[in-house]
Amino acid sequence: MARNRFREEEDAAIDMTPMLDIVFIMLIFFIVTTSFVKEAGIDVNKPEASQAQKKPSANIFIAIRANGEVWMDKRMVAVERVGANIERLLAEQPTDMVVIQADKEAKHGVVVKVMDQIKEAGNLTISIAAEDD
Repeated sequence: MARNRFREEEDAAIDMTPMLDIVFIMLIFFIVTTSFVKEAGIDVNKPEASQAQKKPSANIFIAIRANGEVWMDKRMVAVERVGANIERLLAEQPTDMVVIQADKEAKHGVVVKVMDQIKEAGNLTISIAAEDD
């Protein structure tokens, strides 16, 4: 009789393998579908605008410092290389919007050159970041 009771307890064990498979599949799904934002990597003093609007989130940010330095993906890049870097970032994660975070003291010419590089890289929407009044 004791032998039968031991056999019943052994048969009643729950197999955890299918549940672990489902958990790992869900984990992989969430990792693959998560969007990763490519920050510029520096803080700039953005100009204030009374008509500033919230835009849908973008994945590519370009920061322009007051001294003309251009930063993408947490590293400084030459203005001429902005287009190539955007193409690389678009290959990793497609998007249709690029946000320029230009310092309020940045020269207009540098911002325009960066905008030209963005347009050469593809048909992307360009947003200029500003602080709300």
